[in-house]
Amino acid sequence: LSAVEGVTRVAPLVRGQVMAVHRGKTSGMDVFGIARQDLERIPRIANPDTALGTIENFDRGVAIGQEAARWLGVTVGDVVRLINPEGVKSPFGTSPRVNEYEVVYIFRSGRYDIDRTRAYLPFAEAQTYFNREGVADELEVNVVEPESIEAVAPVLREAGGERARVWTWKDSAGGFLRALEVEDTVMFVLMSVLVLIASMNIISGLVMLVKNKGRDIGILRTIGLTQGAVMRVFFLTGALIGTLGTMLGVILGCLFAIYFDPILAFVNGVTGGEVWEASVRGIYRLPAKLELSDVLAAVGLSLTLSWGITLFPARRAARMNPVEALRYE
Repeated sequence: LSAVEGVTRVAPLVRGQVMAVHRGKTSGMDVFGIARQDLERIPRIANPDTALGTIENFDRGVAIGQEAARWLGVTVGDVVRLINPEGVKSPFGTSPRVNEYEVVYIFRSGRYDIDRTRAYLPFAEAQTYFNREGVADELEVNVVEPESIEAVAPVLREAGGERARVWTWKDSAGGFLRALEVEDTVMFVLMSVLVLIASMNIISGLVMLVKNKGRDIGILRTIGLTQGAVMRVFFLTGALIGTLGTMLGVILGCLFAIYFDPILAFVNGVTGGEVWEASVRGIYRLPAKLELSDVLAAVGLSLTLSWGITLFPARRAARMNPVEALRYE
């Protein structure tokens, strides 16, 4: 597997689910048995947002997520008890295996579900604890471009043999990814509707302007101004309003995306609560990244609607009969 193009890391894992106990508090944990050198190559674990302890001591204890440590009330140096229901087999049945481990490392990976349920044990210790002597449950593979995992997965499956099964991060997060795609589509539709409503305001303003300036339009037409010239005057007026509104929206939107974290912190301070709840959202913060393609798409949509919708009142002004406009003057 390491020879496959695009693969940067292959690590054997032993996995099991246990009950963690500390001073009367319990929590279900998903335990991964992994070698220290492999754990050090996981960026979000070896170099997390925040951490307690040192990963160099991993071989003599257990590493757990920050939220699990908070739930159990443990810190570095405390001893946590792990209960494995698939323990020692005897003539009387299987009795749970209970081991105690020192907490040597507490990490915050950036994902709440991982920090709440994840724990790491040294690979050899996990093999003994889960009755996996001499074997591994799975191989964890990292690739250069995770977004293009669909292209690498068939190659990995072929390299792994007939009995190999490939389970990618997109498979495990399929529902979440589909929800994001639906949300992205819905947000685009909502934005389009909002821009259309704003464009309607331009129409109403120009219609009123044409009605109020009917006498002036009639005078201009009688002195030789063409329909095209009148249409250009009102079109440029509406286009200028749409362009200025688009520019202002782009500036405010970019500033909001750049300073999203301070704005969210300010809202939290004003409301006195957590607007962004990690236990509900799954992540601790909402990352905001400016994409030039998204900005250009928004600008294009806004200008197209605002300019296109200006043509109706502009044509109405151009077709105004100067005789009717000056009839009662």
